[in-house]
This record gives sequence, structure tokens and C-alpha cells, in this order.
Amino acid sequence: MARSLYEWLWQHEFWLPPGITWEDMQESEDIHYPKPRDLLLSIPFALILVVIRCAFERAIALPLSTKLGVRDKQRPKAQPNPVLETFYSMSCKNPKESELISLSKQCDLPVRKVERWFRRRRNMDRPSLSKKFCEACWRFTFYIVSFFTGLIVLYDKPWLWDHRECWTGYPQQPLQPSLFWYYMLELSFYWSLVFTLPFDVKRKDFKEQIVHHAATIFLISFSYCANYIRIGTLVMVIHDASDCFLEPTKIFNYMKWKKTCDSLFMIFSAVFLVSRLVIYPYTVLYNTYYYSMEIFQPFFGYYFVNALLIILQLLHVFWSCLIIHMVYKFILQGTMEKDMRSDTEESDKDEERDKIRDKEKNGITYFSNVTSNGYIQRNGSEPLNSRAHLGNGHVKER
Repeated sequence: MARSLYEWLWQHEFWLPPGITWEDMQESEDIHYPKPRDLLLSIPFALILVVIRCAFERAIALPLSTKLGVRDKQRPKAQPNPVLETFYSMSCKNPKESELISLSKQCDLPVRKVERWFRRRRNMDRPSLSKKFCEACWRFTFYIVSFFTGLIVLYDKPWLWDHRECWTGYPQQPLQPSLFWYYMLELSFYWSLVFTLPFDVKRKDFKEQIVHHAATIFLISFSYCANYIRIGTLVMVIHDASDCFLEPTKIFNYMKWKKTCDSLFMIFSAVFLVSRLVIYPYTVLYNTYYYSMEIFQPFFGYYFVNALLIILQLLHVFWSCLIIHMVYKFILQGTMEKDMRSDTEESDKDEERDKIRDKEKNGITYFSNVTSNGYIQRNGSEPLNSRAHLGNGHVKER
């Protein structure tokens, strides 16, 4: 059965234009074509990239974050509580009010303290600022390397300047070593992202990230097997162009260099919109849909690759709308809108209010920085003008 499935999957009608069979794709000493088994090399290469990343983050990115003033916020830890920890791990990380009441009865704790415990426990699971900084540094380094590698590899290739050359002689286009290694670099990187997903910064679109990585791996692998190498290299270098500006935007955001971050985001937005909404449709979509028809008649692989590329373009349009919305808000308000993908730390204002209530019960004098009515509360409210301030900051009764 497996053999029958294998023979059905690799029918030349699926993969090759009309009139071309697998016998026409025979290799020689000087001519080599892409082979599906070559893709297996990306797995060990991905593991090597994971090792390089760990060494890079520990030896370069982490010390750099300290020198640039990236500091992790001190977070109060949740006290050990087996009942609450079991519910947090097995049931829900953000319980409803009825569940909070039930848990407070089980633990013999006030509802407010149970709510505070869950808030602290969720904050403990959130990645630190230094971790985000190190991850952004690694991705920025890779995107810079991959983008310029793509430019170096494609600079002397005719299809970079004349897009009709993508189809000259197709599918009998020999695989050049530089193109092979460029493909392995990109594919290995996305496999490495899959391997490190459980340890990377988990944003609100975590599930979408998994789908994105899987789709990217599938697209790269399919273009390699079907010998769409020339189109594939154009797609990869176009996508890397905007990513080179996205990651440094995050880095400067973590450093709290707001003006630099805003400027880089505007540059990223311009590069993204031009590369994904102008260059990509003309260089890739129009190329595969129209120019390829000058060389061969449509077949299954032609329709399939065009469908995948159109889906990719729809994703470009979706993300472009979000970016345009953020740019519009920035122009009107003069400040960058928060990234909807980010998972910000929960505020401890409720916790501070809890402390204030406890101090009131114990009769401790304190200053409230959340009210502006000119009162200092001490076992109730007392007008400010009935007291005098001493030079050392203490309060004395008149």
C-alpha cells in the first residue's frame, strides 16, 4: 500500500509540465536536480542552529542587554499553594469569579488573596524583558545574514533582473550549490524555530505562529521538490527584507528608546508595504501566473503553487491593514499603538489597594498617591490643613 501511495504521489503529471517525464530529469556528473531526500539535511542543520543560538544569546545578547540598560522587573512570587497550583496547571489560568469563590473556600483564604495569587502566578510565567531582548537579537542577526546571503547568491543570477528567466528551460534547471545552501539555511532556520517553540516568548498569537512555521516549511519544501528554486529564492529574499527592520524595532522598544523605535517602525512599515504589496505581486504572482505560460501549458503543479502564493498574498494584505492602522494612529496621536500580539504584564494596582486597606485596619499612617483631594488618611480621613509638615517629612498635629 505504501508503495502504491508513493507511485501515485510522484506521478509526473502532478509535478512536471505536459510532455516532460521523470526520465527527462536524469542527472549526470555535471548536472544535478533537487531531490526530496536532500531536505532531510535541514534537520541536523536546524539542531546546529539551536546550539549556535544558545551560545549567541548567552555569550553576546545577554551581556549586551545588561550594558544597554535592559532591566528585568522584579515580580512578587506567588506563595506555594498545592490547591491553587493544581487548578492553575490543570484547569484555568484566569478563573472566573465563581471559581475564585470556590477556591477561596477550599484554601480558607479571602477571595482577594486568591485573585492576587493567580495574578502573580501568571506574571511568573511571562517572559522577562532580557529574554525578549535576546530572542530579538538572535532573529535580527539571522535575518541580516540570510538577507545579504540571498542578495549575494542572486546578484549574478539572470532571473533577479529579468523575471522571465525564472522559467527558461523549466523544469530542467540544474541545482547550483549556492542555491542549495541558501535553501538549507532558510529551511533549517524555520525548523529551529519549531524546535524552540516551547521555550520561546509566547505571544497571544502562539497558535498562529505554529501554523505560520508549518506553512513556511511546507512552501519551501514544495518549491524545492518541484524545482521552483528560482521563484522560491525571490520569495525568501523579499520576505527577509522587511524582517531586518522589525527585529531592531523590538530591540529599541525593550531599551525604551522610544524615538528610535518609532522611527524604525515607520521604516519597517514602508519596507513591508512596498515589498509585500508591490514588489511581491509583480515579481512573484504576475511572474508565476503569466510569464510561466509562455514556456509551458498549465498543469497541477502550476495551479497548486499559484494557489499557495495567493494565500500568502492574502496574509500580506491582512498584516498590511494592521500596520496601516498603527501608522494612522501614530500620525494622529503622535505615539505608537501597542502591539496587539504582545502579552503585557498585569498591573498590581489592585494589590496596592489591598495593602492600603490592610494598613487602614492596622492604623498605620500613609500617603495615597492615587487621590488628589488633598487628604491624608489615618484611621479614616482628616483634612490636610489641620496638620503641619516638619522639615524631615513627618507630620505633626497642630
